[in-house]
Amino acid sequence: MNDLPFLLQTFHAPRRALRVAVVSETYPPEVNGVAMTVERTVQALQQRGHQIQLVRPRQSPEDAPAAQPRFEESLQRGVPIPRYAGLKMGLPAKSALLRLWQARRPDLVHIATEGPLGWSALAAAARLRLPATTDFHTNFHAYTRHYGLGLLRAPIGAYLRKFHNKALCTLVPTEELRRELQTEGYRNLLVVARGVDTALFRPNRRSAELRRQWGAADGDPVAICVGRLAPEKNLPLVVEAYRRMREANPRMKLVFVGDGPERAALQEKHPEAVYAGMRTGEDLARHYASADVFLFPSTTETFGNVTLEAMASGLAVVAYDYAAARDHVCHGENGLLAAFDDREGFIRQAERLAAAPVEVARLGAAARHRAEQVDWEDVHDRFERILLGIVQEEERRHDTKAQLSFVPD
Repeated sequence: MNDLPFLLQTFHAPRRALRVAVVSETYPPEVNGVAMTVERTVQALQQRGHQIQLVRPRQSPEDAPAAQPRFEESLQRGVPIPRYAGLKMGLPAKSALLRLWQARRPDLVHIATEGPLGWSALAAAARLRLPATTDFHTNFHAYTRHYGLGLLRAPIGAYLRKFHNKALCTLVPTEELRRELQTEGYRNLLVVARGVDTALFRPNRRSAELRRQWGAADGDPVAICVGRLAPEKNLPLVVEAYRRMREANPRMKLVFVGDGPERAALQEKHPEAVYAGMRTGEDLARHYASADVFLFPSTTETFGNVTLEAMASGLAVVAYDYAAARDHVCHGENGLLAAFDDREGFIRQAERLAAAPVEVARLGAAARHRAEQVDWEDVHDRFERILLGIVQEEERRHDTKAQLSFVPD
């Protein structure tokens, strides 16, 4: 298919139970935005009555495939990803997937990641003439400049474009990203946004005890940065913004939540910050809510789930004007934005909040109000309608071909 008008006509396809193979090279208990989003998608499809077969790499020698109502797993071989501790990349598995899907044919294959396992899934789906869709979750080509691999940006970009253009459609989280990828030659792009769990992330999880552990007395403002401590997250800008905030208000504190290859160097150079490590669930929610200002200077996001989590937690967000922040932060009303990659502009916005508790509280309350309007149910409804529409269209095409090939005696 070279365009998507058929989808626009089939968004109201009648609901029915589908068998969907979901292929992802990351999944909980691994901790990252892709794993979290894929898990939510799988759970939502199950709740809507669909049968899910999750194909993923085996995460440890003890890892065993789960089998639950409307859910089964197929574990494939994987290898550790360099500089991404705890994560694995799937190895090529085309033959295994052909056997798996020939034994029990899914209605559709949805591929969340672009590694060797994802490529094998695309190839197997094409061989079996199964409809396949993909997600665009991660700007791998944008990471290259942060790892000294600038020469690989073009070939990585070409690989990603070729990968996604083999699918019937690619789902992206924002209209901004859809336009960007379209100019780079990607076809058949549809926007499926992201939501946030406002029951988990909420202001009343604020903990005075946790703040005391951070050395924050009553009234001391705390800036927090949540995410992987890695070069692509632009962490030196967090440190510089905090330094300027502290000049404006010496009582400022800084907390990093997350882990990664940059943690040891950060702790050595900046021991004044608090390094909380990896946090999940209610523990993570308490860390968000116990801070006041959220600093997010990354320039490599496709979305940035942490932005919505911070907003739901009632924090005043400082971010660049793109990705999730562009969609959900209104400058001066529920957060502060700087022009994309404007370092000094980002620092100025952070400085503005250092000694402005009333403004911090106002922005945080408005951020929470905005987050309450971002509903995962709407997101999952749209995703389900897309899958139903694709399967319905594929069946219609198959029936048409069968009728055209029938020659009466």
